Amino acid sequence: MTPTTDKRARASAPNPPPLRNLNDQLGRFTRRLVRPGGAQRGAGRMVAALLLAMALFTFLNPRVFLSPINLQNIAVAAPEIGIIAIAMMLVMLTGGIDLSLVAIANFSAITISTLHTAIAATNPDLANSLGFLIVLAGIVAGMLGGAFNGFLVSVVGITPILATLATMQIYNGIAIVWTGGSTLYGAPTVLGAIGQAALANVPVLFIIFVITAILVAVLVNRTALGRMIQLEGANPVAARYSAIPTRAVLMKTYTVGGMLAGLAGVLFLARNPTASADYGSSYVLLVIVIAVLGGTNPTGGFASVFGVVLATLTLQVVSSGFTAIRLSSYEYAIAQGVILIAVMILDSVMSTRTRRPHKTIPPTGVATPTSDTSLIRT
Repeated sequence: MTPTTDKRARASAPNPPPLRNLNDQLGRFTRRLVRPGGAQRGAGRMVAALLLAMALFTFLNPRVFLSPINLQNIAVAAPEIGIIAIAMMLVMLTGGIDLSLVAIANFSAITISTLHTAIAATNPDLANSLGFLIVLAGIVAGMLGGAFNGFLVSVVGITPILATLATMQIYNGIAIVWTGGSTLYGAPTVLGAIGQAALANVPVLFIIFVITAILVAVLVNRTALGRMIQLEGANPVAARYSAIPTRAVLMKTYTVGGMLAGLAGVLFLARNPTASADYGSSYVLLVIVIAVLGGTNPTGGFASVFGVVLATLTLQVVSSGFTAIRLSSYEYAIAQGVILIAVMILDSVMSTRTRRPHKTIPPTGVATPTSDTSLIRT
């Protein structure tokens, strides 16, 4: 083929459709956004932080901190916070947030306690035999709360932070009216057995936490829904061009988050058979801190379940260590903020270094381009 005919063939070749070009560009942009780098950094820094915290408090008060009772208390207290933090991570993965998760957990616990107490008042044996169904009803109540959040965000179109702030107030108000502002006592005996049980000295509550984390990790990384959740958070425009059902994805995400919050409410009762509307009021900000520390991008797109688990354990170790060295809860709150700011600064510095372009030296003998002004003769 001669050069002339080659040029003619290239000129006569059909140009790719503009829509295909746009789709390819969006696809390349999204692949750069949905990257595991930030999540991996979150998990890595949490491993270092956990080891550093354990080493520090072991040095300061080894007799109290390393006692079997203290270590078991850490393993018992971490699951309820950790599961809510995983639910928060899942919602933040879409670029949203759910401030009502703790309220949903309390609502689930109140539902279980109320049903059990009502049935046990007339037939205690029946109440105990229906324990699993009562627990299931509490989890379903959490799912309904999450589905309502999803409806407000995906169908009505309310901004997630405003929608969930409103539902948090609604769920808290319903719980206060329901309980009369008092604490409810009573829970199925099966929950008490689970809360006190252990396998090889590992509390069953902690095992439930680990299993839940594994299942959510599989959902996020190995299922079509998980990929759509990540894409929706990384680039909503590309998600729309890829024919991803945004409404359905958001609806399912918030529903799963509500289910996880309902499970956390079950763990509330397993740990302590009482339910109230204001239990865990400080957890709302704590779970957001845990999710971000664990490597969750606040604007969506990537997250690490393993990092969230490690962040949960790290802050629980810090809380237990502060108790061991006789520091107050207020000082622990200060420590949470300091840890979050320090990690964010470190992450910002590392990201800046990663994005910084490297200067390349042209090889010897290759002429460097000259500016147009150098070609002007005087």
